[in-house]
Amino acid sequence: MRVLVTGGAGFIGSHVVSALRGHGHEAVVYDVRAAPPSDVRDPYAVGRALAGVDAVCHQAAMVGLGTGFADAAEYVSRNDLGTAVLLTAMAEAGVRRLVLAGSMVVYGEGRYVCERHGVVRPGPRAVADLDAGRYEPPCPRCGADLVPGLVGEDAPVDPRNVYATTKLAQEHLAAAWARATGGSAVSLRYHNVYGPGMPRDTPYAGVASFFRSALARGECPRVFEDGRQRRDFVHVRDVAAANAAALRADSPPGALTVYNTGSGEPHTVGEMARELAAAYGGPEPVVAGGYRLGDVRHITADSTRIRAELGWKPEVGFAEGMREFARAGMREE
Repeated sequence: MRVLVTGGAGFIGSHVVSALRGHGHEAVVYDVRAAPPSDVRDPYAVGRALAGVDAVCHQAAMVGLGTGFADAAEYVSRNDLGTAVLLTAMAEAGVRRLVLAGSMVVYGEGRYVCERHGVVRPGPRAVADLDAGRYEPPCPRCGADLVPGLVGEDAPVDPRNVYATTKLAQEHLAAAWARATGGSAVSLRYHNVYGPGMPRDTPYAGVASFFRSALARGECPRVFEDGRQRRDFVHVRDVAAANAAALRADSPPGALTVYNTGSGEPHTVGEMARELAAAYGGPEPVVAGGYRLGDVRHITADSTRIRAELGWKPEVGFAEGMREFARAGMREE
């Protein structure tokens, strides 16, 4: 199969290219970092790149929480306009198979259970609570403490920042494309991806990158809040393998299918910082308090569906992955 990989020179995209080639596919890299650079918002360049292509793995995106609302237009341009241009070109070229790099950020907060009211959906955390160090969202009905759990693909979506909003819009565009063309679309809702080749510390990098970059500078990783926020850290090679599995899948035409793509093993951010620092040889992390507005407290995946339907499962364990990441090279962005 000839597969166009947008963002194929990036962190996740480059691993997707390797995984596809390892499965015997012809992977074509399309990326602003490539020579010559190729912007997914350029309809003529995209149209040319789609010649002879059987499927697309759409990884190109502006990622991360960013720097507030000032870069909202850039997020929308790169992520949503870029996706619309790509899907239009795919419709015209007769390419009917899409794997989209989705994200768990579309859920907002994860799944919570109140002892009195059952499953509830807490709203955005109040600035006053965050300033006071009250990080756990209370039950929206009675104010009681909540127990976090795993969120499934059928949970309501509730994006809490600009990046999350654009990732949800990408899914809606893909669903509309599938209905209009009879194509099949899969969105892999990545959880916290880490691993070799991750970008160095930038405002758009993930928390694993922040910690690894600090260690490389000889500094203590600084953990926001109290370090007890739960995430699902999934290795980039496992994410790449999920893309290959999605391409092999017999996905229904005319529809978008979504899959959580996570390790299935929740860890706290503080735990990740300690594991990574120990593997690197120090210094130890510090819990600095503070917060990033727009961050959610707990979001961890139920990845049962992708295991059952695509036969995919993560192969890189948490401790093993952190040991590798502690010594792996990182990329400049």
